[in-house]
Amino acid sequence: MRISLVLIIFFHPVFSSAQHADEIRKSIYFGGGSYYVDDTQATELLNWLDSIPNLLTKYEIHLISHTDPIGGKAYNEWLSEMRSTAVKEILLNHQIPENKISVKDWGLENPVYSNTTRRGMSMNRRVDVILYPIVY
Repeated sequence: MRISLVLIIFFHPVFSSAQHADEIRKSIYFGGGSYYVDDTQATELLNWLDSIPNLLTKYEIHLISHTDPIGGKAYNEWLSEMRSTAVKEILLNHQIPENKISVKDWGLENPVYSNTTRRGMSMNRRVDVILYPIVY
């Protein structure tokens, strides 16, 4: 009796935890300890949002805030919230309805970049504005 073994391989594309294939993202970067959004980044953000057709009917807007680890957990939770609030205020002032915006403040938890280098820490000081397609 002969036994045959069939191996079936399913291909599943792997996406980094930093970005999903169907999302659109723009990051706003901050100086150490700051939650100030400079005019250049604010203008770029609004121009980017204005360039997306049917933004409010096709996408959910998520603000995901991060910090570097300097200052400790409690400080960075506060700073993360202040950063997402600053970006949210820009969106609200641009007539984006509050119910279209969700916020997740990670603080120093869940860094995407290495906090062992100055460059990594500066890249972690950000709010990601992420547009997820609305699925009906």
